[in-house]
Order: sequence, then C-alpha cells, then structure tokens
Amino acid sequence: MSRLIAYCGLDCEKCNARIATINNDDALREKTAELWTKLNGVEITKEMINCVGCTVDDVKTLYCDGLCPIRQCVMAKGYKNCGECQESDTCKRLAMITSNNKEAKENLLHE
Repeated sequence: MSRLIAYCGLDCEKCNARIATINNDDALREKTAELWTKLNGVEITKEMINCVGCTVDDVKTLYCDGLCPIRQCVMAKGYKNCGECQESDTCKRLAMITSNNKEAKENLLHE
C-alpha cells in the first residue's frame, strides 16, 4: 500500500487536515482549526483546513502550500524528501519535526 509521506517524513494519511478534506468532515475541520490555532498562536479557521497531501499536486493548507520552509527547501533542491539531503542530520528545520516524531525520521529512511 502506497503511503503519502510529506517532504519532512510526516505521514499525510494520518493528518487530520487531509482526513477532513477527503471525507468532507466540517466537524473535524473545526476541531483541527482550533487545535492548530492554539499550537501556532495564529487564527486558523475551518475554511483553511483543506489539504490532500504535501507532495500531491492538489489543494493544500496555506502553510503547507507556501509557508512551510521544509517543503520549499526540498522543492528548490529537487529532492523527493529530506532523506535525500546530505544535511538532513544537521538541519534545524527538519529537527523541529523529527526530534519529537520518530516515525517521521523512520519514514525518511525508508522512502
């Protein structure tokens, strides 16, 4: 089974924004927007919660589409994901994800 692994190693198939988008679940969009607002300290509305995956050519959240520095870096370098980058072990941006998400790091090693 193919998985949707983001450039940083996160599993997009487990992301509530993607799940809410695929299932057109406004309650989950609202819940995700509230959580992300608290976590990020900026207002995120349920209307902003639309994404089908980081590496998919389709709708993405505003952050994932244009603001995520990891996504922008990987795309600029032409890599499949951060696992292809020689700087991945020392990258501070990537460490923000992999330091607290062991699955993301494993995903980069096995993609």
